[in-house]
Amino acid sequence: MAYKATSETGEFGLIERIKSIVQPTLESAPKLVIGIGDDCAVWRPSAKMLQLSSTDLLIEQVHFDLLTTPAKHLGSKAISVNASDICAMNAIPRYALVSIAVPPSIPVEMIEELYRGMESAAREYGIAITGGDTSRSRSGLVISVTVTGEVPKSMITYRKGAKEGDLVCVTGSLGGSAAGLRVLTREKLIMMEHIENNETYNRNLMADLQEYSGAIQQHLLPLARLDTVRFLHERNVRPSAMIDISDGLSQDLGHICKASAVGALLQESRIPVNSTARLIADELQDDALGFAISGGEDYQLLFTISKEEHEKIADNRDIAIIGEITPKDSGLLLKDIYGITIDLTALPGFDHFK
Repeated sequence: MAYKATSETGEFGLIERIKSIVQPTLESAPKLVIGIGDDCAVWRPSAKMLQLSSTDLLIEQVHFDLLTTPAKHLGSKAISVNASDICAMNAIPRYALVSIAVPPSIPVEMIEELYRGMESAAREYGIAITGGDTSRSRSGLVISVTVTGEVPKSMITYRKGAKEGDLVCVTGSLGGSAAGLRVLTREKLIMMEHIENNETYNRNLMADLQEYSGAIQQHLLPLARLDTVRFLHERNVRPSAMIDISDGLSQDLGHICKASAVGALLQESRIPVNSTARLIADELQDDALGFAISGGEDYQLLFTISKEEHEKIADNRDIAIIGEITPKDSGLLLKDIYGITIDLTALPGFDHFK
């Protein structure tokens, strides 16, 4: 029997293989609405309300580096990225379970700071942290957070549902997190070089990098767009499809298109690129648009909506129209500022195994 490495299968190929093994049936889970394949699992406790659940791992040296990530910021991010999954389905987060695996060498005070960050973010979103688990880790720090939420049945939004002619919209600006990570990675390399050469490294990281603070904050302290969800509910607007941008604009839009069996055409001139990301890209001789399209971890909401429904939210300046849904055969495309059409599938986002 020939075995295939996870690096060959990729993250989403692995998910599909797991799904084929464990996907619940209607008989085993009669109240389940959707399981593996969207931002959250959804089930039906009553005729009018739906409940949701999502879980995420944050693993040291995979998702974060303690040399460049303050513990309080890390705690806040752990809650925010999970709350963002609930928001991605047009729902409101309510409760959280937090589990951690801790190396014995980590000071207790650092773990306290981690939980202070979690508590601060949870309070911001109206989430109650109700329990969890603790364990020893033989390698790095591991954080697992599960968040549950709820939404009226009439407002739930899935990845599937986008239709030809729908507008493609995004909240906020993109590329800040990827650009901020690049700066922090550069600073870490400088720090390690000083250590290897037995030289003193005496920079105040946050103070000395003040000009990049917008992008660094986007990376270290992302915010789930609960404000946008509440706005949509106030206007009684349900997007046709929605996802949060965790793996990059191209990849996450690809998830919507695959689930909805459609294509999309984006306009480069309409994509709101983070201003600090442009500054960092210029300094690093890199491409700010690349940060926005492939960088990920911006945790903005990406959604599709009919033109008629969009009229109800057109006054919200924090929501930008960046393209339009097209027939499936058209593919996933970007028209650049020169009018040249680019295949977005050639600009993939983050994949844990590749």
